Amino acid sequence: MIKKVLVANRGEIAVRVFAACREMGVRTVAVYSEADAGAMHVAQADESVCIGGSEPGQSYLNIAAVLDAARQTGADAIHPGYGFLSERPEFAEACEKAGVKFIGPPATAMRKLGEKIDAKKLAVECGVSITPGFFEPGASVERLKEEAGRIGYPVMLKASAGGGGRGMRIVREESQIEHECKLAMDEARKAFGSDALMVEKLVEQPRHIEVQILADGHGNVACLFERECSLQRRHQKVLEEAPSPVMTDDLWSRMQAACRKLILAAGYIGAGTVEFMFDEASGEFYFLEVNARLQVEHPVTELITGLDLVQWQIRIASGEFLELPEGLMTGDRSMIRGHAVEVRLIAEDPGNGFLPSIGQLLRVVGPTGNGVRFDVGYRSGDEVSRFYDSLLGKLIVHGADRNSAIRKMDTALRETHILGVKTNQTYLLDVIAQPDFGAGQFDTGFLGRVMGDWSPDSSLPDYLPDLVGMAQTVASPGTLVATGSVSTAWGMSDGFRNVRLTNSG
Repeated sequence: MIKKVLVANRGEIAVRVFAACREMGVRTVAVYSEADAGAMHVAQADESVCIGGSEPGQSYLNIAAVLDAARQTGADAIHPGYGFLSERPEFAEACEKAGVKFIGPPATAMRKLGEKIDAKKLAVECGVSITPGFFEPGASVERLKEEAGRIGYPVMLKASAGGGGRGMRIVREESQIEHECKLAMDEARKAFGSDALMVEKLVEQPRHIEVQILADGHGNVACLFERECSLQRRHQKVLEEAPSPVMTDDLWSRMQAACRKLILAAGYIGAGTVEFMFDEASGEFYFLEVNARLQVEHPVTELITGLDLVQWQIRIASGEFLELPEGLMTGDRSMIRGHAVEVRLIAEDPGNGFLPSIGQLLRVVGPTGNGVRFDVGYRSGDEVSRFYDSLLGKLIVHGADRNSAIRKMDTALRETHILGVKTNQTYLLDVIAQPDFGAGQFDTGFLGRVMGDWSPDSSLPDYLPDLVGMAQTVASPGTLVATGSVSTAWGMSDGFRNVRLTNSG
């Protein structure tokens, strides 16, 4: 059994893994950069080691420094979280060479599934449907143009490496293809170090549905139902829910069978996600990719299954058999418990093109209540740095059905108070208030069409949060001290929330 886990990550996912370890009686090690010396995840671990400078390449992406921290602390396993080193096969191999267990899939499985082009080839071999396209590593712009003409416009250009919407371009006519190829290649090269592109037939108004899997080292695979991830802004997920409002028994039977074929063929072990594009008009689905790691949105699956996916990652890495209730092992949909919804709270300025917002968090207060979960990586007084992803945390709710879960999310968002940086909170409230979202009628382009020209409510002065900030100093994380007497409010879509500060704090 694993006894000490080092988390090669930061923020809310590191805090999440530490919580799972504590419940299992497993000791924990945090690694941190110079910018994160006072971060929440450092305080949550049993031990901590500084591994380098503030730039990710100097710390969280430094394999040698991470492994040296494991040696110093005697950690016998490393959890990579998501992002950073989580999908680097060379990191998994380095852990194995150093005698440290990697809590994730084998490097061989990562290589089969990590590049979209390789993953699609494997899918074809397994008889899993993919969208018509051209997938050849290192294809030239001229070749991509030729194949796009053969496939027929409109088409989608995609970076073979990475994800998150980077290196993606929709091309609707031949005259655009060369220009868009060059833009996509440049973006992919900067983001992933590779400018390899593939081209696919564009499916208009698809839904993005993914399946959570767990696989052990003994040939057992569980498909733990699906997550609906179609609410996206510029190809970035905004809200996820489980189960999908459009899933049927027949669709689930076909999708689950496809997942099992692919996972077994890849020799996959651990937690992972198989992503599909679903054409609601035809009822057909197409394989997109496998995320060979834990997903940001894993909590919605946990809430509808009653499982702790992080703990199962650790147990599988320890060599245990995947022993779940029979209904979960077979994908019996009667095992689904209610409905769960998750939103991502991000430090960004909706009034300024959703650019990242950095600075000190003067106050972080999450909601409470039955069926409400706040996975957060920051406390009052912590600094939101320019060096890392702007995700502050995730708000997840669980209800008896979809309507009750949405209502609970509305309440939970209104009870969440984050002061000091700008966030997407009001945007999220307006998203879940959309009638078509409530009716389950949306696709990956929904937010672009319906909320493309969205802007914050201008009826309330946007500078009021800054006035509150000017009146405060932070004595220590979690403690606010007022420097003067202020009574003010700041706006959300439902009106005012008042914050009153006195000389006594």
